[in-house]
Amino acid sequence: MHKYPAIHNAMWPGLVGKGPGAEPPIDLDTMLSLTAAATVGGVKFDGVDLFLFDPHVSIDSSDDDLKTLADKIRAKNLVVGSVVAPVWPPTGGGSAMGSEEDRRNFLTQVRKACAIAKTLKELGIRPYGVVRIDSAASPGDWAADPAGNQKKIAETFRQACDVADGYGERLAAEGEICWGGMHSWKRNVELLELVNRPKTLGFQADMAHTLLFTLGYNAPEDRILPEGYDWSNQATLDDALKTMTHALRPWTIDFHVAQNDATVKGSGSHDKTGRHCLPNDPNGKLDIARHAGAWLRDDNGNVTRALAHICWDGCMFPNATMMQPQTWTDVLSTMIAVRNAHGWD
Repeated sequence: MHKYPAIHNAMWPGLVGKGPGAEPPIDLDTMLSLTAAATVGGVKFDGVDLFLFDPHVSIDSSDDDLKTLADKIRAKNLVVGSVVAPVWPPTGGGSAMGSEEDRRNFLTQVRKACAIAKTLKELGIRPYGVVRIDSAASPGDWAADPAGNQKKIAETFRQACDVADGYGERLAAEGEICWGGMHSWKRNVELLELVNRPKTLGFQADMAHTLLFTLGYNAPEDRILPEGYDWSNQATLDDALKTMTHALRPWTIDFHVAQNDATVKGSGSHDKTGRHCLPNDPNGKLDIARHAGAWLRDDNGNVTRALAHICWDGCMFPNATMMQPQTWTDVLSTMIAVRNAHGWD
């Protein structure tokens, strides 16, 4: 059993895909309690990653609000890792390839998120982690002018890097099939190279979302797995993941452990993206502990030790499922298995 990397649980599954037109959100106190209560063989979650948006953590939180938050999390024997900036139009942000106002709103939310991240660090509750962003634009809108829009996103991201540098923070761009310019593995590499700020901007890899990249959802030209792929052929899947992670792993500074059944799902205001499944879902296509190694080990099979923590992400599950303690015991067991396979002391 290894000590590192630290094991975190994401709090935003209580918010993402919830609200109008869907189930009600699950409050932060409940998510923290469910996380803190989980235990497997005496091992517990080390921390949580946060979404900086109401009703969990207001992006306009005062210093007193953040001190209260830090005390609350500390009381659960947890720490904070990465935080998600609410960069999308419905959460006060704007498209990174949109109008001047859109891009200004995007950068405002990045600035506020970096300020919160820095304060949590100063309060001693956040020893590591990044600020997570994406393009806040759809692949359909992006496709109207791929070259021009990619350049706009890169310019906005460069400005976001300037903001992050001022707070001593790093940004991680999460690739998903639902984000324009970040909807395929090749487009993510292209964007990161265009921004060319590797000390400040890296990639946030989610095992569920990146599996969809190998299938070419929203970008058939970048598909790696063959059409009509037989999922019983594990060697072909392994080779596809090796191709993708060889390109993206050097950029990866934040990592979500997740399961996917090779389908997409949307809920509430969230566009269709890689469907998160429970870790033991019989339809899951990933051998989670083994396939996590494609991201956590280099091309020669050596543990990279590049990440201080790893985080479980499972969005758009029914509230009834999320309220069951066994759900989080199973998640924790999976996270421990990943750390035992690819961790260090």
